[in-house]
Amino acid sequence: MIAPDTSTPRAAYEVRVCAGSACVANGSLQIAQRFEEAIARNGLAGSVRVIKTGCHGLCARGPVVVVGPDGVFYPAVDLDAADRIIVSVLGDREPVEPLLFRESPGADSIARYADVPFNARQQRIVLRNCGVIDPESLDSAFAAGDYVALSTALATMTPEQVIEMVRDSGLRGRGGAGFSTGMKWQLARAAEGDLKYLCCNADEGDPGAFMDRAVLEGDPHAVLEGMALAAYAIGASEGYVYVRAEYPLAVKRLRKAIADAEARGLLGKDIMGSGFSYSVSIREGAGAFVCGEETALIASVEGRRGMPRPRPPFPTTSGLWNRPTCINNVETLANIPWIVANGAEAYAAIGTGNSKGTKVFALTGHVHYTGLVEVPMGLTVREMVHEIGGGSSSERPIKAVQIGGPSGGCLPASLFDTHIDYDALASVGAVVGSGGLVAVDKSTCMVEFARYFLAFTQDESCGKCVPCRIGTKRMLEIVTRITEGHGQPGDIETLERLGNLVRSTSLCALGGTAANPVLTTLKYFREEYEEHISEKKCRAHACGALSTYAVIPEKCKGCGVCKKNCPVNAISSVIKEQYTIDPDTCVKCGICEAKCPFDAIIRV
Repeated sequence: MIAPDTSTPRAAYEVRVCAGSACVANGSLQIAQRFEEAIARNGLAGSVRVIKTGCHGLCARGPVVVVGPDGVFYPAVDLDAADRIIVSVLGDREPVEPLLFRESPGADSIARYADVPFNARQQRIVLRNCGVIDPESLDSAFAAGDYVALSTALATMTPEQVIEMVRDSGLRGRGGAGFSTGMKWQLARAAEGDLKYLCCNADEGDPGAFMDRAVLEGDPHAVLEGMALAAYAIGASEGYVYVRAEYPLAVKRLRKAIADAEARGLLGKDIMGSGFSYSVSIREGAGAFVCGEETALIASVEGRRGMPRPRPPFPTTSGLWNRPTCINNVETLANIPWIVANGAEAYAAIGTGNSKGTKVFALTGHVHYTGLVEVPMGLTVREMVHEIGGGSSSERPIKAVQIGGPSGGCLPASLFDTHIDYDALASVGAVVGSGGLVAVDKSTCMVEFARYFLAFTQDESCGKCVPCRIGTKRMLEIVTRITEGHGQPGDIETLERLGNLVRSTSLCALGGTAANPVLTTLKYFREEYEEHISEKKCRAHACGALSTYAVIPEKCKGCGVCKKNCPVNAISSVIKEQYTIDPDTCVKCGICEAKCPFDAIIRV
């Protein structure tokens, strides 16, 4: 057995610059270049090293720079800030106090990234190397421990022992369904066939979700190692990573990781001299949400239109080209090396009864801190939103969360003490899903919120089965009509009947969960639907057709700015007296509210 060399020396002082997609879009590569030029100019290349890493997690404060052995954290770095940090790095290496993280203006600064409240409740297994290593360097991955678990398994464990370890760990699929990973592997290994496939599902299509993208960008070798371990366990010799083409940076780094691993004998024939062979290819998807479903993914990899098929047979029996195929998503596979290296008991000790380990979430919406979060299963929604997310980013309280992606469930603030695990969320009508979590405040209309997600799932329906194709279309028509002020008595009951029909009769899981945003908002925010229908009122003033604009007499100065900017001449007055808005002429564009210098116009 040839074990990988993990002795690559590291520079004494490191400057880690986030080079994930979000920070790259904000100029982080130029910041890294500024550091590199200064270090080279001063002859310090041997003692100070700039590392372009994957996502650090706190996307709301990017571009992110973490400096030195102490992990000094600089958020929202621009080129001017980079120059000031360079002086510190090249000089006495004391933190640049004005640039350090602060929770709010005037608050005490926090120097170390590990001490930022956003990180306090996190426990990183999947994201253990993201923001730490250079994802385009195999030596950097080696130094962080990648491929040690594969070397150990090939040298000391049988495939059955690997499956037993994963099963005993309690790991469940992180792609949404939550099926036992060890059980799936066991079924695939037991399936008859001289050729088997192990595939990675990286077709992440949820609005606002970027967990898989960040892992592939930040630590692609962890995913490849997990794939090799899974292939060894089930007896697969070929595999694919099915990744959406909208992730160009992830695809680029993944291609390089595969080539580097093949060159070092970590993929391909006779891996590490063990006699086990496994090759990996990339298939880029065209962005169809339905291809996240296993059988639709299989059809797409085979070159056919991505549409689900009835099950059974399940992919573990008849998948790619009718061969036994095991499909796991990115996050599931990234857990595997840690489990093999640390043991099933260590992983099972994290989380709750039937929900072991950690889960990665993309935390977005009306919270102070948005970004990538990895927490132990069992944390409450309240802890996620208020402790990690920092609570509302406005003066309005958080009203609800949408958890589990576009086909997840909307939960009200009264249920924020619900634990984030498979069973607890299912009991209140939500799902863990792939890991999207959107928090919204009282400015959000829950009817419009449900309409947005339903519009997404309806648009992404493959159209193969009638319940999903027609049912979601009719539901969307009704919800849209309600938000436009044309709701009718009986609409709520019709939505419930259609939603339950779509849920119970659709061909695949994506269709079966498409109605969840409507059904859960009807359950927990029914009064908003009733107000829209019976009173033609939107309490959040978010539905334009149900809102009008009015002038606040005490604030209006008669300056005429609103009248000058109104595109339909709906505002009239005598000069220097209070202005009025004609509701019949007003097209509710909101320009007057935006332009008024005295905040004298409100939506009612």
